[in-house]
Amino acid sequence: MNIEKVCEYDISNELAASIQELLIDSFPFFYPKDRIYFKQLPQFRFLAFNQENQLIGQVGLDYRIMNLNGKPVRILGIIDLCVSPNTRSQGVGSTLLLEIDKFSVGRNIDFILLFADNLSLYLKNGYKPVKNKCKWVKIDNETQITNGIGFELFDELMIKDVGKIDWTEGELDLLGYLY
Repeated sequence: MNIEKVCEYDISNELAASIQELLIDSFPFFYPKDRIYFKQLPQFRFLAFNQENQLIGQVGLDYRIMNLNGKPVRILGIIDLCVSPNTRSQGVGSTLLLEIDKFSVGRNIDFILLFADNLSLYLKNGYKPVKNKCKWVKIDNETQITNGIGFELFDELMIKDVGKIDWTEGELDLLGYLY
């Protein structure tokens, strides 16, 4: 398996088509059919390719400031981690998460954050569920228009400490869209 880091603005049409196919295969009931992002473009991605150079996994990443109980925190957000259905349970997801861990070492990142429907992959890779009431910019998926501000407690919120500060429960203002 080969992992490549690709900035969003460097993705060719051919690679975009492969990413789109993978996303639709992985999230068949809700992923948009006309783009390679759900709410907003990630800043960069890690892409996993098999020996035949076929795309078998991907994860988008977004680096930004969020506000945790009145204090700024530097967050690397995981977006749409997915693995081709025919290569699941072969370590591709864990390899992508390990690549994110390696990328985070020595960088100015306090936490890696994600929202997960299925926690098992992330629990086994050192992530922990947290309970915070989140505030975010709501974006309508079809029209791609801001649709207000959301404020809700999520059971799917998970973090991994990679910096020197401790996570606290309370309010988390994403200062942007929900991953």
